[in-house]
Amino acid sequence: MFGSGRRVKKWQFVQLCATCFLLSLMVFWGPLDTHVVSHVKSYSYRYLINSYAFVNDSLSLRHHPDGGAGFRYLINHREKCRDQDVLLLLFVKTSPENRQRRDAIRQTWGNDRFARARLNANVKTLFALGSPGEPLQSERERLQRELLAEDREHHDLIQQDFADTFYNLTLKLLLQFRWVNAYCAHAKFVMSADDDIFIHLPNLIAYLRSAEQGGVQDFWVGRVHRGSPPVRDKSSKYYVPYEMYQWPAYPDYTAGAAYVISGDVAAKVYEASQTLNSSLYIDDVFMGLCANKMKIVPQHHVFFSGEGKAPYHPCIYEKMITSHGHLQDLQDLWEAATDSQVKTISKGFFGEIYCRVVKIMLLCKIKYVDTYPCRAAFY
Repeated sequence: MFGSGRRVKKWQFVQLCATCFLLSLMVFWGPLDTHVVSHVKSYSYRYLINSYAFVNDSLSLRHHPDGGAGFRYLINHREKCRDQDVLLLLFVKTSPENRQRRDAIRQTWGNDRFARARLNANVKTLFALGSPGEPLQSERERLQRELLAEDREHHDLIQQDFADTFYNLTLKLLLQFRWVNAYCAHAKFVMSADDDIFIHLPNLIAYLRSAEQGGVQDFWVGRVHRGSPPVRDKSSKYYVPYEMYQWPAYPDYTAGAAYVISGDVAAKVYEASQTLNSSLYIDDVFMGLCANKMKIVPQHHVFFSGEGKAPYHPCIYEKMITSHGHLQDLQDLWEAATDSQVKTISKGFFGEIYCRVVKIMLLCKIKYVDTYPCRAAFY
């Protein structure tokens, strides 16, 4: 008992020192808020204190506005999940003008018929978007007519009447969670992805089925950012003023390019979103704040890529889940990555050694490349 008490006091002393250290950084280094100093502050907060209760309190609202409820649906498909067991509801964040990207996704990883016929999985793919944000009314009306025609053909757009701009990304996030809560709450998994992402659907479905066997609860997986600082550079589109978020670090969150959550997490995040100020326009950070309030911790997956494209090689395709930044090569990558020969390349002792060497060469570089981490070479 005595030894345990001493350890507690020692840990309290460490916490006190950490708090003082962080406060000194905030007070004395405030005018020198460079990239390096911002990260020192954020990592100090994340790894020494790691408490966001008062952050949540400072962002909480006194009323429950039902985020996104003020925006009416311009296009909706309430029946999409009705009376069906849905393994994966796949929401793709898109912009009105990105018709070519949507068509490429429909022909590749967003093809529900492929998932049903080849993977025996009920996957529902929907595109989430706002209204055209062009300054000319005639251009907005033209784009909206094209969207209505596109939806009559494919029946897969979900649109609300907020302006589809970068600074309304959080509204697009709230659109997704509101829709899931209202029309597809029984989906086992929900995925949010950008429209310039590649998803290896067969690998993803196999991974989700494996996770499902153990009973899925509080499941949130993707590329995790830990201890990230707010961007204070006014020239950056990710700039967040102190008035909007005054703390030195964000809670852990997954990159918004692609992440997967279980159905219970979708319900909890939706609940939290009703009580937090949604003016923070960095949507993946807002997702992290909602999840943190509900005590949900993200899990890092090495085959969810960063900002860069994953290397083009069958040894990479074998276990890849996502790759970012694909605009013109989606069809070619889909055909190459889902080729039946990919799964045979690492078979046997020599195949395994070959792929291990290839992945080390492709992923373990001296110069940082934001795709998969080096440790992915050893999976």
